[in-house]
Amino acid sequence: MAPSVEIAKVAETAMVYTPIVATLGYILSPDGRQVLMIHRNARADDEHLGKYNGLGGKLDRDEDVVAGFRREIREEAGIECEELSLRATISWPGFGRNGEDWLGFVFVVSRYRGTVMTSNPEGTLEWVPRERLMELPMWEGDRYFLPLLFDDDPRPFHGVMPYQDGRPVSWTYSRL
Repeated sequence: MAPSVEIAKVAETAMVYTPIVATLGYILSPDGRQVLMIHRNARADDEHLGKYNGLGGKLDRDEDVVAGFRREIREEAGIECEELSLRATISWPGFGRNGEDWLGFVFVVSRYRGTVMTSNPEGTLEWVPRERLMELPMWEGDRYFLPLLFDDDPRPFHGVMPYQDGRPVSWTYSRL
């Protein structure tokens, strides 16, 4: 193989985007005024320790995005999603502990059934008034996209937020 072909193959391989695919969701109280958040306070080795976050997690190989999201909510909060909407897709290149790329499908749940658990192995579940969300300790990048999740524009948004050394370096998004 000629050297230029080898270099092209290496460059092509290096640019392949192979993110960890995950879901993230924000469950609204029945009156829509509060959001269920997890306070990640249960495991000392948790890279999210001390932060508040929505609920969700990685997809299993054999499930679609909605099935994976429903499973995660069932496991983490003990409830069944009855009405949900996909509000965003967000790419987080470099977000992982070791610089892994993540691709998230972000949902808002407006109706559920069951009783919300008070905690899970990752931390305490807390209802937080929507107007107080930005006061919570959270990932710096969450402050960029959370307002868009709850705004009056019904269109989903699609963003990219590259991370470096645990911090976002930029944020862009579009809506269709």
